[in-house]
Amino acid sequence: MGAEHPRLEPPRVVAFGGGHGLAAALSAWRRITPELTAVVTVADDGGSSGRIRREMPVLPPGDLRMALAALAGADPRGQELAALLQHRLGGSGVLAGHPVGNLMLTGLTEMHGGDTTRALDDLAALLGCCGRVLPMADVPLDLVAQVDTTDPDDPERSRTIRGQVAIAATPGHVREILVSPADPPVHPAVLEAIAAADVISLGPGSWYTSVLPHLLVPRLRAALASAQARVVVVLNLVPQPGETDGFSPEEHLSVLQAHLGGVALHTVIADADSVVDRRGLLSAVRECGAELVLAPVAELDGAPRHDPVRLSAALASVVGAR
Repeated sequence: MGAEHPRLEPPRVVAFGGGHGLAAALSAWRRITPELTAVVTVADDGGSSGRIRREMPVLPPGDLRMALAALAGADPRGQELAALLQHRLGGSGVLAGHPVGNLMLTGLTEMHGGDTTRALDDLAALLGCCGRVLPMADVPLDLVAQVDTTDPDDPERSRTIRGQVAIAATPGHVREILVSPADPPVHPAVLEAIAAADVISLGPGSWYTSVLPHLLVPRLRAALASAQARVVVVLNLVPQPGETDGFSPEEHLSVLQAHLGGVALHTVIADADSVVDRRGLLSAVRECGAELVLAPVAELDGAPRHDPVRLSAALASVVGAR
């Protein structure tokens, strides 16, 4: 796909990911279009989400909650409700550490007979969200990774690690990652959003545990492979400790390419100041059949975070939004 002419209508965007990375992408995309759908990972097994998914037959709510908060209305009421969703309960009792939004989403899901999508839509309406939040699968997922550890005292240098938290905490190189169950059900609304999308967005975020899992679900990957949308990848600013230690931007892209399974890439966005080997990255991007956009997208204070305003400018230039 070549350069886009300015669009008269806002693009329909589907953004994939989880956690803080997806929240950053949504904060940027919402400045461009109200036609925004977040498809969120459901493999979290730590903290409040882990406690809830072990105790109740629901999806882990944490990443879904963060996406809702990122899309909450910009008015004072919307922002106050977003802050409420993110507020963690104090004390030392059984509720300590639970974000209020996790409990609200779990309660709504239970009220709706286990229908997470209906619960998300209700909570989005309450927040005045400028977009829709959907889970990547209709059942909780577990991540299973084959990790070559860096521990010299480990007699088994290659280990099978199960669970998002354990994978992120295991020093070493991830050789393979899978989801369990291997072919989970996907809500029809997710597949419909992909089919209707003008733009598909991947990243930034935890590469192995938030970005790649979407490409490991057969029904999602098939829908993405047949989509007519422009596929945009936003690379991370720095490697993530415990998950992509020492990875260059081109290594992140190489890992992504190995999991595409027929999904085409069109544009890769990287922070201009975070790329050391521009020729190496350009070569990796071209190998994927995509174009490279180098732009200043990081926070001005030097923190390894994407700035929503700067990232939205880069995204708008790519999709031709005015």
